[in-house]
Amino acid sequence: MRSLVFLLLVAAASAKVFQRCEWARVLKSHGMDGYNHISLANWVCLSKWESDYNTRAVNHNTDGSTDYGIFQINSRWWCDNGRTQSSNACHIRCSELLTDDVSVAINCAKRIVRDPNGIRAWVAWRNHCQNRDLSSYLSGCGL
Repeated sequence: MRSLVFLLLVAAASAKVFQRCEWARVLKSHGMDGYNHISLANWVCLSKWESDYNTRAVNHNTDGSTDYGIFQINSRWWCDNGRTQSSNACHIRCSELLTDDVSVAINCAKRIVRDPNGIRAWVAWRNHCQNRDLSSYLSGCGL
């Protein structure tokens, strides 16, 4: 347990909070614009409402699972935190989602949207992004 706490502290120390356009450019450079037919604006909106673009965001859920990182990826289904019984479908440790190396989080998000629930797996997307005008999420970014 102490080693997990230490790893989480180290991960948090190297975490990053992105600016909106900076995050949009990172997502685009990782092939997220149109990935699985999901627009770049949807990805930016989702991560705004899930974490406010914060790679160190952590949320403890009432079911005992925890959401990690910029996409708030859940420990019950997608990553292993060493505490929650997990399917670990992304084959990663949850602590890997808490660093400024967002490639792990992006690859896991790509895996999640290939699931039958797709982007609807994220409650924040359903509540704040689905069927909305998302043009403001890319406005002024020059993309």
